Amino acid sequence: KIYAEKCLACHGEGGKGGVAARLIGGPPKATLDGGKTIANYWPYATTVFDFIRRSMPWTQPRSLTDQEVYALTAYILAENKLIGESDEMNASTLPKVQMPNRGNFVIRFPDRI
Repeated sequence: KIYAEKCLACHGEGGKGGVAARLIGGPPKATLDGGKTIANYWPYATTVFDFIRRSMPWTQPRSLTDQEVYALTAYILAENKLIGESDEMNASTLPKVQMPNRGNFVIRFPDRI
């Protein structure tokens, strides 16, 4: 319901893309010339949450409640088959989501970890 009200106009039916980026599906591997999606590129689910919270919807950034952001993050992750449809998404479960591309990033400053 939240996706339909706040995201569909830009990200398209089922998150397949519209005037804004595709959120669901896409190629199995990200490429330099495009094709970066939630499932094949983003390293952490917490980054998805943070991006939605800070910048969405595009016409009214920061207008979503934390519960709406958790719900949208869960919807996007479930539609990408990264979590189950009935999995609960909250502050303790979000960081536990293992993203497929997590190990393909180089830590720029490993001594700061």
